[in-house]
Amino acid sequence: MGERKIGLVATIALAVVVLVCVSAALLAFDPRTTGADALRTGGLAAGSVVALYALWLNDRRRRVEEQRQELETRRQELDRQRYALEQQRQALEDRRTDQDRDRAADERFARAVELLGNEADQVRVGAMHALAGLVGNHPEYTQTVLDVLCSYLRRPFDHPKWIPQETLSPDPEQWPEISPELERERYVRQTAQRLIRDLLPSTDAPDPVSYHLDLTRAALERFNLSDRVVGRIAAYRCRFRYTTNLNRAVFHGPVHFRDSVFLGRIRAEDTRFHDKLELRGMHANGPCGFERARFDGEVDVKRVVCREGVYFTDAVCGAGLDLRHAHFDGGVDLRLREPLPSVALYDTEVGTSILAELPEDWALEPLPSTNRARIRVHPIEQDSAHG
Repeated sequence: MGERKIGLVATIALAVVVLVCVSAALLAFDPRTTGADALRTGGLAAGSVVALYALWLNDRRRRVEEQRQELETRRQELDRQRYALEQQRQALEDRRTDQDRDRAADERFARAVELLGNEADQVRVGAMHALAGLVGNHPEYTQTVLDVLCSYLRRPFDHPKWIPQETLSPDPEQWPEISPELERERYVRQTAQRLIRDLLPSTDAPDPVSYHLDLTRAALERFNLSDRVVGRIAAYRCRFRYTTNLNRAVFHGPVHFRDSVFLGRIRAEDTRFHDKLELRGMHANGPCGFERARFDGEVDVKRVVCREGVYFTDAVCGAGLDLRHAHFDGGVDLRLREPLPSVALYDTEVGTSILAELPEDWALEPLPSTNRARIRVHPIEQDSAHG
């Protein structure tokens, strides 16, 4: 600011000097010049000096502004570089944190799986809850934890309560003894079943993930998947005790209960099967309820033996229904909702001591010397070939 004042004063002084000198020179060397003309010409010369100073001042201001903008641009570039470096550092820190968390989760998972082999039942129960708790912070472990719990249920387990009543001696004193170890293991397995249901998404969940269950040869008690979304179920040759509850569940994959034994009832009311349902070779000692169920895929009921009633009342079957060699000893209700699917019948028997509810144009053909009858479709015979 001081330099600008000095420059301005010097410029004014120089302009005055130029004014005086030019005016005096014109008056001295040009007799024809009047005082007014000399003063005007001196004023122009003085103004030129001031104008040159103004131009120089503007040029200097422009260069200063350009330098300032250049410095500002460089500062912004440095800020961007610093921000990028900070982002990279934060990304590395987040990656390291994720790796630490994943490593801790892996260690926690491995430790819990190891404890599932502990002899103490309370330790095994704690390990199962630890696995379920791991899913809360790491949803990507859900299918893995479900596989581990299903694998535990697939372990060999022989318990007298899973023996069909008709195969036991009439004298209860001759029934196999139940050891405390077997009872404790039974409760551990019930914990595994409850945790499996808790880990599966509810039908009310938005955009639920479909997880798969492999329970082949498992011994299950009060198996409950009601109001749950499931992918594929493989439950070949399982043993189910008490009620198996599938009410209002949604199955996006095939459901296999082939050659399984149900000592209690099956409840599958209002259940949705998007893929095949396989009950082939199933033995059921209790009622089987599929009322209002919806089957988008094939329903395989071939060679089933049901001692009590089987109910398909108002069920919707969009594909084929295979009833070949099925024996419904406790009665059956096959009044499916229209339109009826293609049905395969051969040696499909029902006990006549219990009422059988059939669609129109279906009939029962009594078997001689028995209290049983075969299901026929009239007027067009739809029995498939033997097999």
